Amino acid sequence: MSNRAVYPALKELARGNVPDRASLVYRPFWWEAAPPRDEASTRPPATADVVIVGSGFTGLSAALTLLRGGRQVAVLERGVPGCGASTRNGGQVGSGNQKFRVKHLIELRGRAKAESMLREGVLMLDYIERLITSEGIECHFERCGRFRGAVREEHYEAMARDMEDLKAVAGVESFMVPRSEQHKEIGTELFFGGSVLPNDASLHPGLYHSGLIQRVEELGGIVRGSAGAESIIPEKHGFTIVTRQVKIRCRNVIIATNGYTDGLVPELGRRIVPVGSGQITTGEIPESLFSRLMPSGRVYGNTKRVFSYFRPVPGQRRLMWGGRVGRFASHRSTNAYCHLARDLLSVFPDLSDVPVTHGWGGLIGYTYDEVPHLGRTRDGVHFAIGYCGTGVSRATYFGHKVALQLMEASESATAFDDLNFPAFPIHPVAKRAVPFVETWYRLRDHFNI
Repeated sequence: MSNRAVYPALKELARGNVPDRASLVYRPFWWEAAPPRDEASTRPPATADVVIVGSGFTGLSAALTLLRGGRQVAVLERGVPGCGASTRNGGQVGSGNQKFRVKHLIELRGRAKAESMLREGVLMLDYIERLITSEGIECHFERCGRFRGAVREEHYEAMARDMEDLKAVAGVESFMVPRSEQHKEIGTELFFGGSVLPNDASLHPGLYHSGLIQRVEELGGIVRGSAGAESIIPEKHGFTIVTRQVKIRCRNVIIATNGYTDGLVPELGRRIVPVGSGQITTGEIPESLFSRLMPSGRVYGNTKRVFSYFRPVPGQRRLMWGGRVGRFASHRSTNAYCHLARDLLSVFPDLSDVPVTHGWGGLIGYTYDEVPHLGRTRDGVHFAIGYCGTGVSRATYFGHKVALQLMEASESATAFDDLNFPAFPIHPVAKRAVPFVETWYRLRDHFNI
């Protein structure tokens, strides 16, 4: 009897009618090229200059900067290093300009602050490219550009005005693609045209993460999995970090946990709400069909409130599709990914017979004001968290900057330093309300209200 895996077709998954023998691989597709490490038997050190809690892009970027600044660094992870959002995301790399229209950001923050935040977003994108190049990390980084499809006619006009404002305020280049020309960007009739940010990028998040770990360890840094911090005790000249295996004494602490931020530092836990994100990956798509559907090879998104993001897998004719996670089903059940298959087929109905091989989920860290934050708590704990779903370049850049701030370096300032970091008014209620808010947004998308 053959042991060959049987995967559901997209149309079967979309209908929730998956054959009994068919299933998905319930782990990130990116782990195929960059498998997680097994570190259960390795103890953390007893001392360090700096302990970083969280081994994602933020923590590892901070570790690199600190190590090059002469600090001894230990990075602690509750599970497997990188097991959270850093190896579970879509690998789309932007400047973080997608959360607010420019005019709305100016209304919220004033023109000067809005301009500085938007321009620093461009610096974030440039920084991650320089880091990957200088460190020689092979992770398929490419300035492929981003196409964002308008799901309503009025969205196209609103995007056009916003792209004009983005150019005027922050110097960001873009161009609009009318519906009559969008076949050059994407093979679908669903959208009413769209916008292109040609300088946005993509990478393989698994390979990027493993490359960061390798560079940190080559510089003498310590990265430990199965070593979750259980408490942080402030002391006269630093901190004691209590883990299950050992107590670690250090001078400084950085919290880099984003969507996995909990009550370890209550001051931060009240300021982050975790939001689930889910992804699926298809099997190989025939070349003629693949090149027609995604001729420009960009990364893609849309203008829905509950938006989707998708892209070709580097070096393969596969499609990765992401969106919000299925709320009322286990992540190890095909039911958690039916809605993603339906969303995919609404854009690319020609893929109905293509198999789906992988399905997985992760947590995004959302802040009340929908901007990321870095700084220090009242007890002197440094932090960089809250990327709100646009974390690849932001996390890398914020990790670098919070490390510079810890070392009191002259180039450590950011446009985000003086922003108030508001707590969620009723944090437990806000966490429970996420699926209901998402359902309301889906209804508004459907009925255009």
